[in-house]
Amino acid sequence: MDFARQQRNPARHLVGIGAVVLLHVLIGWALVSGLARKVVEVVKGPIEVKVIEEVIKKPPPPPEVVPPPPKLAAPPPPFIPPPEIAIAPPPTPAPTISVVTQEAPPAPQAPVIQRVPEAPAPPQPAVRSAQVVCANYREVMSSIPYPREALLDGIEGEVLIEFTVTASGQIRDPVIRSSSNRVFNRPSLSVVQTRLSCQGQGQDIRVQAPVSFKIR
Repeated sequence: MDFARQQRNPARHLVGIGAVVLLHVLIGWALVSGLARKVVEVVKGPIEVKVIEEVIKKPPPPPEVVPPPPKLAAPPPPFIPPPEIAIAPPPTPAPTISVVTQEAPPAPQAPVIQRVPEAPAPPQPAVRSAQVVCANYREVMSSIPYPREALLDGIEGEVLIEFTVTASGQIRDPVIRSSSNRVFNRPSLSVVQTRLSCQGQGQDIRVQAPVSFKIR
């Protein structure tokens, strides 16, 4: 088949026409969908070029060497003059007198101390019983009124009264030597001073009168 016949073959023209039609269809679809516009925008966009410089780290500076502080010498201590000491000349020794004795002197005698005799203590007056000196002692002791508060509480006790009987038989200076309860002190002193009758012994004597309180 020669070249002229091949150019006149309609099948070959149909394939070329179909390819052109397909290309137009694709271009139209791209325009409708906006794909071609985006491609054009991407192509038209500016291309930025950045130059990145390499950062070179500088070495740190060497540390500063601080010179040590100068050593300050301590100031010398102030001069204190030594105190003046007056040296007294040694005393001249006194002349010694030597005495030659033929006999040794007698030893001194110790002083004789005489004891002074102590004065005898005055005899203490004997204390007598009221039963001997006072005649109505038993009668008075049996008739002493019992204190009301002690009777209500059921309290019993004893009181010892000491007094002075003069040479004329008077009773003076009654005191309470011992007491088991204070409630019995007043009636005991009252009875001794007002009702007890004692007989004089020719001199002042001390007399003791025991008073007993018993619930009968």
